Amino acid sequence: MFNSLITLLGPGVLVVLAGLILIRPLRRRLITRSIFSAYRKVLPQMSDTERDALEAGSVWWEGELFRGKPDWRKLQAYPVPKLTAAEQSFLDKECEEACRLTYDWQVTHELYDLPHAAWRYIKEQGFLGMIIPKKYGGLEFSAYAHSQVVTKLSTRSSALSVSVMVPNSLGPAELLLHYGTEAQKNHYLPRLAKGIEVPAFALTSPWAGSDAASIPDYGVVCKGIYQGREVLGMRVTWDKRYITLAPVCTILGLAFRLYDPDGLLGDKKDIGITCALVPYDHPGVDTGRRHFPLNAMFMNGPTRGKDVFMPLDFIIGGPAMAGQGWRMLMECLAAGRSISLPSSNTGMAQMTARAVGGYARVRSQFKMAVGRFEGVEEALTRIGAYTYLMDAVRKMTAGAVDLGEKPSVVSAIAKYHVTERARQVVNDGMDVIGGKGICLGPSNFLGRAYQQVPIGITVEGANILTRSLIIFGQGAIRCHPYLLAEMRAAQNPDADQGLHDFDKALFGHIGFTIRNGFRALWLGLTGSHFVKVDAEVAPEMKRYYQQLTRFSAAFAFMADISLLVLGGSVKRREKLSARLGDILAQLYLMSCTLKRYEAEGRKLDDAPLAHWAIWDSMYKAQQAFDGVIANFPVRFIAAFLHRSIFPWGHPYVVPSDEVGHQVAKLLIAPSATRDRLTAECYVPQIEQEPVGAIELALKATLEAEQIEAKIRAAEKDGRFDGNPLANVRDIAIVAFEAGVINAAEYEVMKRRNHLRDIVVRVDDFPFDYGVATANKPVDNRMAA
Repeated sequence: MFNSLITLLGPGVLVVLAGLILIRPLRRRLITRSIFSAYRKVLPQMSDTERDALEAGSVWWEGELFRGKPDWRKLQAYPVPKLTAAEQSFLDKECEEACRLTYDWQVTHELYDLPHAAWRYIKEQGFLGMIIPKKYGGLEFSAYAHSQVVTKLSTRSSALSVSVMVPNSLGPAELLLHYGTEAQKNHYLPRLAKGIEVPAFALTSPWAGSDAASIPDYGVVCKGIYQGREVLGMRVTWDKRYITLAPVCTILGLAFRLYDPDGLLGDKKDIGITCALVPYDHPGVDTGRRHFPLNAMFMNGPTRGKDVFMPLDFIIGGPAMAGQGWRMLMECLAAGRSISLPSSNTGMAQMTARAVGGYARVRSQFKMAVGRFEGVEEALTRIGAYTYLMDAVRKMTAGAVDLGEKPSVVSAIAKYHVTERARQVVNDGMDVIGGKGICLGPSNFLGRAYQQVPIGITVEGANILTRSLIIFGQGAIRCHPYLLAEMRAAQNPDADQGLHDFDKALFGHIGFTIRNGFRALWLGLTGSHFVKVDAEVAPEMKRYYQQLTRFSAAFAFMADISLLVLGGSVKRREKLSARLGDILAQLYLMSCTLKRYEAEGRKLDDAPLAHWAIWDSMYKAQQAFDGVIANFPVRFIAAFLHRSIFPWGHPYVVPSDEVGHQVAKLLIAPSATRDRLTAECYVPQIEQEPVGAIELALKATLEAEQIEAKIRAAEKDGRFDGNPLANVRDIAIVAFEAGVINAAEYEVMKRRNHLRDIVVRVDDFPFDYGVATANKPVDNRMAA
């Protein structure tokens, strides 16, 4: 073939082509210069806020997935996060006590707030200062410990977990740690650590939600009176909403755009977004009202102020940090987003897996535990496998923060996919428990979680926006080995240096795309069977590493072709961008799951959870590839991509029913696997608590199963015919009286029945329960 090409073109032509490509000065002058000029014209100018958002954070494992050839040794080398003795003790003692002090029905239906004892306890024990260093009186916990605490508290009450989570996320404490003056740190951090100050951070306004950089709240630099003397300050006007802890905060973090029309700070009139700390009782500050976010009852509400004068010293970092607020927020966002919602939603999933799994074994219909029906098994399978995957993502992402990473793309993936899977887990749980779940009351262990699922979907970047604009939109530029370098080169004011850098990045990019295209085709043709996995991995998981390598190469190639053909319009084609982001995200979720399986010692009893979760994610990634190809606007390119990536058709179908059966079985019986899956659950061991009753009833149900089998056999033989008490509720009494079971066995059945009845009980209330006296309803039956 090569000889034919030489004959066709002539050796001279090939030499000239090689020279044009290999001799860089010649290449830059004859090839790159015109491309560079055209690229500079079409590349949109980037605002400072866009640049800050784009360049914030760091690139971590997602960069390996984006380059098409992930180094699995690097994944295995990441240290497994562990708790210190002090952190473990805090989880075992202080967290348990905080959970014991909080009863969710009381919180959400009676107090509309945490009990006073719970508030006092979390303040005194340092829950609000987990991220604050010990030298300021904080706990100085690792990101992983922070995540563990939030996960555990979330298995008990969202109001409890959110009240702890928010002060340790993006807000005054973190901003002070990174940017505060020494005076600000020394004053505020010890008070925040001990709960003397309760922080809130106000960013969102009615006119700027997801588009937070467009906040209309503003401040004007001016002189005014503060503490009896004239000082240089600013007069600030704001109208914020959805601000967690605002109704009870004592110190308000406030983001606004600062202007200096009189040039009191310099020549710049529009200084930019600025962050300040304002005491709640500062004249003009309004923080008193609250929202009710789906009856979660954590404190959340609006804050407003009009022409509120405050000194420049209120700015976090002092006057020198005026206008640096957006950069500060973007640089700190990744850490909080990596922990808060992934942890709280994983806690919700763990509680669902443990309680619904137990319920499905205790509750029976048609003389069989409902958890043994295949239709119910399907829901239990998703609950178990998704919980396993979510926890894997939570732990690995928190571990990245402890390694010093600020993973902006990974945190967006974790936030979106963990909250979406939590939605599925809770929905499946509600389907399993049926009528028990839809009647609120003290016995309902899942209804409030079902109500509150949309909160996690909505906050810290609405999921629709995160999926369609951020994961691939930001990931493509941040994670691609050449794209950001090309953009920076094109925006370099030094045109000669820009051309030099652009040439280097461009031809690196071309080679990168060609290599991944050939690799994607080869791995598709061979089914990835010849991929060498350099890391030492579990044999039962090796094929997943090979297939992940194949999909990584295919994704890198598809992403480059999409960017080449569609250019900047990819950003506007949000559905296409979302599907490309789905592929990257699924690769990350599978990586986390494989990492967890290795980190926990390759426990074969846990393997069904990993197998189903990975297979499901691989199938979803394949569907996302199909979605891009089916909707790619240039059809011959779409056909080319399809043949390159799937030359023999699709390698994946839906996960196996048999594996799903194994997963469901793990949820409905006590085992070490079930305990690992729900390790952070708060599980009271008293029958007066709904989750505690399920735990006790599950144990009693297992103890009674052999006895119940004897009763069923006697029933089948007709020994109870004609006895009206031989029903599903009372048959144990009949069996005892008939001598089928002895007194000891009857006591076991009686205990089982007592606990079963508590578990299946649905709360009821007086006819006029909760209705104001003046509006008492009339019983129309009596009127008639």
